[in-house]
Amino acid sequence: MPPEEATGVRVHLDHLLAERGLTLTELAERVGITVVNMSVLKNGHAKAIRFSTLAALCRELRCQPGDLISYELPSSGHRG
Repeated sequence: MPPEEATGVRVHLDHLLAERGLTLTELAERVGITVVNMSVLKNGHAKAIRFSTLAALCRELRCQPGDLISYELPSSGHRG
């Protein structure tokens, strides 16, 4: 199961990068994190994100946090 299916958190970094004409490497350099960590975030494998990183991403992508991430209820048959 992909990590975003387990948590319901979706990362829309691919879409924003394409709209802004930026590469993952360029964004990582501007934000000040490694390309590996940026890739982990982009692919939905991050377990957490610092508010300072989120703010830097929003600054560089000229977006709001809700443009970058969204939440959908996980589609498991189990309700707790």
